[in-house]
Amino acid sequence: MRKYQFFGLRKIIPYIKPYRKEMIIMVILGVVSSLFDSIYPLFNRYVLNHYLALKTLDTIVYFVALYVFVLVLQVIANFISSYMISKVELYVGRDLKNASFNHLQTLSFSYFNTNNVGYIHARVMSDTDRIGTLVSWRLMDLVWNLSYLIIVFVIMARIHLKLTLILMLLIPIAVLLIMYFQKHLVVLNRKIREINSLITANFNEGISGAKSIKTLVVEDTVQHDFEEDSREMQKVSIHATHYSALFVSTISIMSSLALAVVLAQGGRLSQENLMAIGTLSVFMSYAIGMIDPIQAIVEVFSAMIQAQANIERFSTLMETKSDVADRLDVIERYGDTFHPKKENWEDLHGDIEFKDVSFHYPDGEEMVLEHFNLKVPQGQNVAIVGETGAGKSTLVNLVCRFFEPTSGQVLIDGKDARDRSTLWLHSHIGYVLQTPHLFSGSVRDNMRYGAPEATDEEIWQALELVKASEIVKKMGNGLDSDVGEGGDLLSTGEKQLLSFARAILANPAILVLDEATSSIDTMTEKAIQDAIQTVIKGRTSFMIAHRLSTVVDADVILVVRDGKIVESGKHDELMKKHGYYYELYSRQFEEIQTEKAL
Repeated sequence: MRKYQFFGLRKIIPYIKPYRKEMIIMVILGVVSSLFDSIYPLFNRYVLNHYLALKTLDTIVYFVALYVFVLVLQVIANFISSYMISKVELYVGRDLKNASFNHLQTLSFSYFNTNNVGYIHARVMSDTDRIGTLVSWRLMDLVWNLSYLIIVFVIMARIHLKLTLILMLLIPIAVLLIMYFQKHLVVLNRKIREINSLITANFNEGISGAKSIKTLVVEDTVQHDFEEDSREMQKVSIHATHYSALFVSTISIMSSLALAVVLAQGGRLSQENLMAIGTLSVFMSYAIGMIDPIQAIVEVFSAMIQAQANIERFSTLMETKSDVADRLDVIERYGDTFHPKKENWEDLHGDIEFKDVSFHYPDGEEMVLEHFNLKVPQGQNVAIVGETGAGKSTLVNLVCRFFEPTSGQVLIDGKDARDRSTLWLHSHIGYVLQTPHLFSGSVRDNMRYGAPEATDEEIWQALELVKASEIVKKMGNGLDSDVGEGGDLLSTGEKQLLSFARAILANPAILVLDEATSSIDTMTEKAIQDAIQTVIKGRTSFMIAHRLSTVVDADVILVVRDGKIVESGKHDELMKKHGYYYELYSRQFEEIQTEKAL
């Protein structure tokens, strides 16, 4: 059995410490507020025993003044405590989100390869929100209800110890019943959330995949699956509703039982003139009201136990180490991701060398490269070709230091890439992805992601170079035009052109084109190829390509098969070998000719 560590709270103490003053005030005011709530029945007792029993209004002005004074103090205490609680919840949640998001920026590609977006999103958003609620509202609920019960039992014991002890015998029974129902309700509510997530996912797929559903004629299957999930949701929800209704009824019975005990014992004592009516009224108020705080305390502990999973998932994320990380001496000289020391950054020329490099991916064991050597002088154009899924991105991932070599060295300008900052290297690389991504905002905002100081004139020049200026002009507002969420207002080809222009605008020393023309029509592709030849002059470039017609002019072509480089050389050299490259090129040539004939 895993050791229980106080709900894992110790792991988030560093995020709570900055707000310990607010939390101390919050706790003190919580105790004060519970004190005020617990003494109101004493006011009622005074009214019954003094003003009504003695039929006098002496000191009524002082009584009302004291009552109003206590009421005003409680309102002030509640206002300040609510402000402090909200502040702690929002600030702790914000700090946890910032910490987790910033940490994600330092992790390598392998982390994102093995964790999907939904999982990461839940860590950054849902888990941090629940932790923020735990250390604020849940903590306040615990403080208020616990202090209220303690104060109430102290008051009751001072008034009549025997009757108080009789009432306390009901507490263990109430706690056990509440825990029983709470346990089952937590399980059922968790199952409801899981089914609801499944229904939401199916709903989203039904909408986003509507075209595929209709063309495959599977409407009845999709409808059947959705109805099955809905029926399961209904079944579990009704079960939870039954439990909840039974729970509420049980709590009501416990309150009534406590009231019955007080009436039976207190009534007898009143008849014997051993207890005043006002005192009996106090006990009745406390007996009715003591079950709710007990229920609230059990619920808080249940929430804390559930929140342990949120804390552990957040802590696991924060404790995850990147597969690619700068050494301490490198950080000292060049700075880190968020605090770069650019004054110490050297220029990057673009000489790259693979020196006896062996590599396998962190989530695999098979060697992708073994004792691989390659020199790429500044300004050379390297093409990497192969079939889909052959592993063409491996070399580029190592050059960009998205992954570290298992053994050997990747030299940048004659120096091991690990001897200089990752941020320094990335700032000199322009990368055009196969699946382009634009950020929400204007064209200008997107273009300036790689070059914040770029002028509008420089942006238009980059757009003109890749034949994207007409696209922007047609959008209506020029550079101020909105691209939509993820660039949804543009076609895939248009997004790729803009991402190409964005990479060029940053004026990188190393340019990586990952299937950069895969989503562009044939006419535009020819224009892009001409632009590429202009752009790559003087730059070291890597072109990952599926269409071999786009790489015939490369200085060196690396042919990848089953994750390994099987051939290398210029186009003419490889064709003369009649090897795997020749086979690929001939096959694609035949396909192109067939398409033209059709």
